[in-house]
This record gives sequence, C-alpha cells and structure tokens, in this order.
Amino acid sequence: MHDCKVAKPCLDALPPSAEVLADKGYDSKDLRAWLASRGTQAVIPSRSNRKQPYDYDKTLYKQRNIIERMFCRLKDFRRIATRFDRKVKNFLSAICLAATVIWWL
Repeated sequence: MHDCKVAKPCLDALPPSAEVLADKGYDSKDLRAWLASRGTQAVIPSRSNRKQPYDYDKTLYKQRNIIERMFCRLKDFRRIATRFDRKVKNFLSAICLAATVIWWL
C-alpha cells in the first residue's frame, strides 16, 4: 500500500503538531488539506510533475535527515528491519531495546 494512504490514520493517532516533515511521496492535496484542518504546517516538497508547486520551509526540511538517520540506525537491527514481531507490543519493545543500545553506544 502506498505510504500516503496510511499517513492520516498514523498521524491521527498522535496529537496535532506544528509541522509535519515528509518527502515528495506524501505530496497530495488531500493530505495537505487534512493537515491544515488540524492546524499543522505541511513541510513537503512538491513533486516535479505538479503544475503549481507548493511553498515549503526549506531550512526546516533539511532537518529531516536527522529522522532518516535514526530510522537507518534502527534498521541495523534485523528484527526491526524485517518486522519480525507481528504484535505491536513486541515490536515496540524491540524498538525501545534497540534505541537503548544505540544510545548506550
């Protein structure tokens, strides 16, 4: 399933934030409108084929690499990268354990 389709349910489970940083894969009018209705600024660059590109905060978007590096470090753990645990509780426990090991090192 495309990531943009599950973005709303995932973000709906969290309290509204000031900004949402995402890559070009999340560029859709529907998602942007939904984020605006929550009072959240969408920091999402427009796709190259969009006729009227949206403006976004390029300085803030550059901070997205911190999040990407965090996911990359978590994926060094095979159990997390392959989503070995099917139960959410076990998966979250594995993420917490991996984050503790990463912080410790």
